[in-house]
Amino acid sequence: MDWTPKTLTGRFVTVEPVAESHRDSLRRAAEADREIFAYMPLNIADEFDAWFGLSLKAGPETGEMVFVVCDQPSGEPVGSSRYLNISKAEPRLEIGYTWYAPAAQGTAVNPETKLLMMGHAFEALGCVRVEYKADALNARSRAAMEKMGAKYEGTFRRHQLTQGGRIRDSAYYAVLDHEWPEVKRGLEARLEKFGGPS
Repeated sequence: MDWTPKTLTGRFVTVEPVAESHRDSLRRAAEADREIFAYMPLNIADEFDAWFGLSLKAGPETGEMVFVVCDQPSGEPVGSSRYLNISKAEPRLEIGYTWYAPAAQGTAVNPETKLLMMGHAFEALGCVRVEYKADALNARSRAAMEKMGAKYEGTFRRHQLTQGGRIRDSAYYAVLDHEWPEVKRGLEARLEKFGGPS
């Protein structure tokens, strides 16, 4: 398997490996609304340079691959997602640390990003499992996971430290390789409702 980070291109978004050239425009996307990071371990808008610097150092050898989600056709970054907890032996990985500027939320951006990233994980990398997790209190994120067809597998109690010192419970979801064709069809059907980029 070739684990080199690849650019994934769809009708609405391009999912690109993070690069220095993304820094300023991605910072603007992060600063559009600091509240979008409420359930993350840190507020990326407030600590952008530290987060971006670590993102640039990530790679398959570190167990993470960081991507920038760019609008089609403008090419403007609207958010970020990543592969993390990569295990090449099974192989399996998690998709997470996903965030989008408010203008991209509720659009085709998230379903197509997940379609592209899961498609690459299952079809190019041969993954048998793609995992997701969310703060158990993050109803919006959990609903998005369920809507795309990920199955709830349980909650890890008192699992991770969050901003402000709260220890969160983490709700775990997953899509398995034999479930992917049905999940893929569902995501493609959702995208058809958005038509195409103007």
